[in-house]
Amino acid sequence: MVNDLILDDFLRMALKEDIGLGDVTTDSLIGPGQVSHCRLVAKEAGVLAGLPVFVQVFRLLDAGVSVKFYRSEGDSIQSGEVIAELDGNTRALLQGERVALNILQRMCGIATKTHRLCALIQGYPTRLADTRKTLPGFRMLDKYAVTVGGGTNHRMNLSDLVLIKDNHIAAVGSIRQAVALARKRAPFSAKIEVEAENLEQLAEAAEAGADIVMLDNMDCAEMKKAVNWVQGRFCLEASGNIDEENVIAVAATGIDLISCGALTHSVRALDISLKFDLPR
Repeated sequence: MVNDLILDDFLRMALKEDIGLGDVTTDSLIGPGQVSHCRLVAKEAGVLAGLPVFVQVFRLLDAGVSVKFYRSEGDSIQSGEVIAELDGNTRALLQGERVALNILQRMCGIATKTHRLCALIQGYPTRLADTRKTLPGFRMLDKYAVTVGGGTNHRMNLSDLVLIKDNHIAAVGSIRQAVALARKRAPFSAKIEVEAENLEQLAEAAEAGADIVMLDNMDCAEMKKAVNWVQGRFCLEASGNIDEENVIAVAATGIDLISCGALTHSVRALDISLKFDLPR
């Protein structure tokens, strides 16, 4: 989900950062009334995500920019495909180009990687989720791109869920005490998730009444034992260094949820360009 109020503030900040006190190149070369036509072209295959965001960058600079889309959000695209055509004020198109492409390329990269991992575990009763390992400022867009690629969102921020991790446990003293404090002090509507590094911690979290247990960096043999022991009594999440090489093996354990920081923390942007046509 993208909140338009948050989005516009974010895009304005990005444009201010890039344009600074003025685009000296464009302002020197282009008259204020000039208009141009350009094409958004894929230079490699992938999954589209962020088209409305891409357009909004230009609309903030020129409300009259018109766009004709040939592909839709979530579509798979091939190298060489024309995704869209834009017409509008030349200065606005040039000034918004880099910001718009940076965001679109990142979002498409996230959606493409998510789609690839989801395809690998298709057929298993396991969902693929993101983490909070997002680029600061981009979290809303990063997580939206994950959903376009077929994944699901883990917590958006620290207020969404009680997630008791190893450092919380170390600070409090035990899983049992941490869960008890959370039940007493956190909002009544908040679910409680506990990170477990072994089967003993899993049992302690279950006895303490955790709603979700994250199996952190467990091998697949241990995860399978955990799934068999829990028998669906509560949600089990697998996390820690999961990517293309091992995601199938993890899903095959019967785990409910796989959280994957690689979806967003080191994603490679999809190669897309904006090509201006010569003036007629």
